[in-house]
Amino acid sequence: MPEIERDMDVAFNIGPIAIHWYGIMLVIAIIAATFLARWEAKRYGDEPDHIIKMLLIAVPLGFIGARLYHVIDKWDYYSSYPLEIFGGAGLGIFGAVIGGAIGLLIYTKWKKLGTLHWMDICAPAVILAQAIGRWGNYFNQEVYGKPTDLPWAIYIAPANRVTGYESFEHFHPLFFYESMLNLIGCVLLLWIGRKYR
Repeated sequence: MPEIERDMDVAFNIGPIAIHWYGIMLVIAIIAATFLARWEAKRYGDEPDHIIKMLLIAVPLGFIGARLYHVIDKWDYYSSYPLEIFGGAGLGIFGAVIGGAIGLLIYTKWKKLGTLHWMDICAPAVILAQAIGRWGNYFNQEVYGKPTDLPWAIYIAPANRVTGYESFEHFHPLFFYESMLNLIGCVLLLWIGRKYR
């Protein structure tokens, strides 16, 4: 993998607005998950347009949940800098899943649909989104493991190295390992959904 520095997480600028690779990966993840969930809904014989309508609730709640989870997880920091709660970076996948699930629950109850049935439809899409979204960590130079000299090690810029590892340059790409495991999980869920429907 190529060596990148911290400012490489910016893909391009639109005037004064910086468009970050992390955000681009999240958008790609949402689009891919939408296509997969619609495909699954069709396979189950359900109306795929429910997915688009559901996303209008689930995606905003997912982002709110992701931010809340991050703030709670890093409360030692945010308790000292409370104004940064509403700005800056930081999302937590567990909060995103919880927020998205609440959105799905709200929508299915509102439309009188089977909540667990639609969770079955959306589960592979959620794990696919996580597989794609993890690549945002590559551009942010985060979610990496211990130092290694393996051929697939990634370069981490000095500013992004954790305390105690400043003298090392190449690390295990944990984000990549998780991304691959998520892809396997997605395929497994799709297979289970067909074999044990």
